[in-house]
Amino acid sequence: MDTETSMAPPTATRSRALATEAVHAGRDDLAALGLHAPPIDLSTTYPSYDTRGEAERIDTFAATGAKLEGPPVYARLDNPTTARFETALARLEGAESAVAFASGMAALTAVLLVRASAGLRHVVAVRPLYGCSDHLLGAGLLGTEVTWTDPAGIADAIRPDTGLVMVETPANPTLAEVDIRAIAHSCGSVPLLVDNTFATPVLQRPVEDGARIVLHSATKYLGGHGDVMGGVVACDEEFAAGLRQIRFATGGVLHPMAGYLLLRGLATLPVRVRAASASAAELASRLTADPRVARVHYPKVGGAMVSFEVHGDPHRVISAVRLITPAVSLGSVDTLIQHPASISHRIVDEGDRRAAGVGNRLLRMSVGLEDVEDLWADLCQALDSSADGATQEVHDRGDVHRDALPERIAG
Repeated sequence: MDTETSMAPPTATRSRALATEAVHAGRDDLAALGLHAPPIDLSTTYPSYDTRGEAERIDTFAATGAKLEGPPVYARLDNPTTARFETALARLEGAESAVAFASGMAALTAVLLVRASAGLRHVVAVRPLYGCSDHLLGAGLLGTEVTWTDPAGIADAIRPDTGLVMVETPANPTLAEVDIRAIAHSCGSVPLLVDNTFATPVLQRPVEDGARIVLHSATKYLGGHGDVMGGVVACDEEFAAGLRQIRFATGGVLHPMAGYLLLRGLATLPVRVRAASASAAELASRLTADPRVARVHYPKVGGAMVSFEVHGDPHRVISAVRLITPAVSLGSVDTLIQHPASISHRIVDEGDRRAAGVGNRLLRMSVGLEDVEDLWADLCQALDSSADGATQEVHDRGDVHRDALPERIAG
């Protein structure tokens, strides 16, 4: 028997399912290396005895932003552990490349700087977005100018200096959805960026619908355990090259330990998202029928996020939960709840918040992996507290959204 042949990893003969890719992408070379778990490379610098060769490689990177061939040079340029996560996420999103950053906001900043470097500082965006994304676009901190519009107005809002169209779907925190394919058509030659943090590639892959750029706060579902911070952009290789140049120049790099944890998180991403989505759909259905709740928001695509507006005092709900954790962020294995108008979207002008559907009685819940009956029991007692203490008039009441039921969960 040919020992080398028998020891080699099998060659893929067909495209692999998402669940398989989640486990194996970024790890394809491990068997040949004699490893089972991915190694962690914590080096900040690497030895090099060929200074002329290194100079040539650095000149090439400075000119093109292409991935360095050969061994690493310096951690701000490249890291093997982080590169594994990038490879895996690109595969899951169906993109050519991915570039990882220290946070989701660092990733968005890099995207804006790439476009600004080409003289394209105007952005067309659809609200709502994550509050800090909204602030970064509107505050002019990076010299950008933003035109806010609804999906139908995107084509008319595009100007010669428009460098980007940005949407988030399902949106934070109202879970509003947009037709990615239709918006991509409206963009023409302008790149469409879709923030896919809430849906993840388990529920939708925006590249397949015409988006050029897919943004994730990797801190959320990709990590999945509330213990790692990061951001990542999936895109074509041409755009990735510009992102690498910005990352090198600004230093917004992902730490290799975070890269390791994110790669590990991807392995269970489909299982976690589908399990949490099933519970979220059940809770959304129960909240829809609850007289203490004025309105429920749950997206057609499914997912583990539920937003709802209460008749009573939302702050009392937050203070009364015992099993559910009152905290910002989302996508962890445990259930989190927060009041967007007070925290995640506080930085957005109140009038703009309300116009985007982020009212003062809205609560956003990230459903985790606990038993759904335990979560419902905790919600019920917290809603009782809210109803007992309600003294304000009901604002922003509307019809309950009933278009998303448990059987509509994707996957």
